[in-house]
Amino acid sequence: MPLLILLVFAIALLAVSARIFLPNDMIAPAPVSEADRAAISLSSPIIPYA
Repeated sequence: MPLLILLVFAIALLAVSARIFLPNDMIAPAPVSEADRAAISLSSPIIPYA
C-alpha cells in the first residue's frame, strides 16, 4: 500500500513538473469567453468577477 501511494505521488509530481518543458504559449491558462464567464457567474454562489 505505501508503494502505491508513492507511485501516485511520483506520477503527480511528474505531471506537474512537466509544465517546465512546455512551450510558453501552452503554459498559460485557457482563455475564458464572456459567455463562459456569464455561465460561471450564474452557476456559482460566489461572484468571482465583481
